[in-house]
Amino acid sequence: MRSRALCAWHRMLYTVVVLILFATAARAQSAVIDFESDSWQLINAEIQDHLGRQCLAGAAVLKDVEFENGVIEVDVAVDGSRSYPGIIFRMQSNADYERFYIRPHRAGLYPDALQYTPVFKQVAGWQLYNGPGYTAAVDMADNEWVHVKMEVQGTQARVYMNGALKHGVSRGTIGVLGPNDGTACFSDFKYTVDDDLSFEAPAAVATPAGTITDWEISRPFKAEQANRNRYPRFYTIFGANWQKVTPEASGLVDIARYAQRTPGGPDLVLARTKIRSDRRQNVMFSFGYSDEVDLFLNGHKVFAGNSSYQYRDPSFLGIVGFHDAVNLTLEKGLNEIFMMVTETFGGWGIMGKLDGEVVPPLKEHGRATQVWATDSVFLTPESVLYDPDREVLYVTNFDAMYGATEDFTGYISKLSLDGEVEELKWITGLNAPAGIAIYRDKLYTLERGFLTEIDIARGEILERYEVPGSDFVNDLAIDGEGNIYISDTSPSSHIDSRIYRFKDGVFQVWLDGPEIYRSNGLFIHENELLVGNTGDGIFKAVDLTDKTVRNITSLGAGVIDGIRVDNKGNYIVSHWEGQTYVISPSGEVVEVLDTMGERLNSADFEYIREQNLLLIPTFLGNRVTAYRLAER
Repeated sequence: MRSRALCAWHRMLYTVVVLILFATAARAQSAVIDFESDSWQLINAEIQDHLGRQCLAGAAVLKDVEFENGVIEVDVAVDGSRSYPGIIFRMQSNADYERFYIRPHRAGLYPDALQYTPVFKQVAGWQLYNGPGYTAAVDMADNEWVHVKMEVQGTQARVYMNGALKHGVSRGTIGVLGPNDGTACFSDFKYTVDDDLSFEAPAAVATPAGTITDWEISRPFKAEQANRNRYPRFYTIFGANWQKVTPEASGLVDIARYAQRTPGGPDLVLARTKIRSDRRQNVMFSFGYSDEVDLFLNGHKVFAGNSSYQYRDPSFLGIVGFHDAVNLTLEKGLNEIFMMVTETFGGWGIMGKLDGEVVPPLKEHGRATQVWATDSVFLTPESVLYDPDREVLYVTNFDAMYGATEDFTGYISKLSLDGEVEELKWITGLNAPAGIAIYRDKLYTLERGFLTEIDIARGEILERYEVPGSDFVNDLAIDGEGNIYISDTSPSSHIDSRIYRFKDGVFQVWLDGPEIYRSNGLFIHENELLVGNTGDGIFKAVDLTDKTVRNITSLGAGVIDGIRVDNKGNYIVSHWEGQTYVISPSGEVVEVLDTMGERLNSADFEYIREQNLLLIPTFLGNRVTAYRLAER
């Protein structure tokens, strides 16, 4: 009997592999290592008699073996039942190794009766590695001894199909892996160390056009604890321990390379990428995933899918490829594609591509040079404001982050322009003070549900004005006539979103509706109110006369917090999570800072034009940091 995989040998000697030979001699002679030898560590295994031989049922690995290149041979007998006997090699631990196995129940029926898969962190990624290079067909008789021979050299094993050993060049022990249930048995194991095997160079794998190659993934979460129908809260995003990952040439991100499964049910990671668009446009996003995915664009869910093993029918394998597609409407500016990826069994991965060019975000981190940083003396500093008359900085300390208490612990600090704390607790007894602004020698800040007026000269609270019907008043801006505009960052619904205007002791809902959903940062520039619209991720401008709203650019998902304008009319805008952007009047976005990796937020900052000085309250970082921002 001759295997179809062996016939393929003559057509393509490329990468992964496995060579099944029947009744042929080995290239190099090597002594049989009896399974009763003390050289083996048996794992849920036993020695038994089968088909006239003494053999091993179960799994076993050789002790004290460092195998990198050479030949591995073993005889295997199966009864045709569902079973997965095979060879493990370059085993560095019980969590990381290479594996080749046979699916006897698919032999002669499907082109994947032979399977190579890497195992990373105990996850065998067979759903991720399928087709040429990873699987092959074979005809295999039941209840007969079949000789299996594998030759390994560098990143290749003897080739039936395209692909490479995914652990790269490594070394470790070797063994056999199978069930101890009577469906498979191993006999006559031998191996030879040989660094002189000859292999042709593997065929190059072309990266498909439009493939996304810039991904970040989070630490693992337990899937049952995640709300998969809603984009995560900003504290989750900030604390997700993001790491950049590099896809394989095919576009595949094997998540198990980077994330460790945990006991107790399915695990989930967050994955994200940002792309830039010069206009609003529709694109087709093709993607693959294992096992489940929840897909978001700019914070809004657009797709959910389940590709788990046998989920759709008893023969469904859940193989990963560009098998699903969804139409995405990209906004002008930055757009975030975000996935929650859940793993249960068989491989943890994603891949994605667009039907057009993938344009990465613009980044010029060299434009911001740190000048000074305070010690971590503040309590969640939320906003910084420059007082040019007194040449001092005011810093609101949010502190009481959740709920009111009898003794309010928020306060306002005074800070010099060179970073020295002049008075840490200048104004005290505040309830989570946020945005801050000055008008006619009065300092205004927002507490929970109140606009608070402070006499700067005396350092005293003059009045608290209750904001009627508010949810979470957040930022404020004051125009030349003393009108105070207040954002109410409601997380609940479009209807509840609003911007208030206050004048002469009277509040009115100045603007509401979906266009300003979850507005946060505010700033007056010329005759417009600049608005950071967290709800749709778009930085907007509202005409102060007729209230018409125009989109300036998209920043993708994230909390749009601070807003200022530089000397050349460019907008400076921050994401609370740690990113700071310079945006041209035409809407081109350049990231000049990203401090999230340093666990520093970029909250409601100040910018002193005369000095090109950017002053960032780091919120959870509990300090203020100053940067000199080079203009372009």
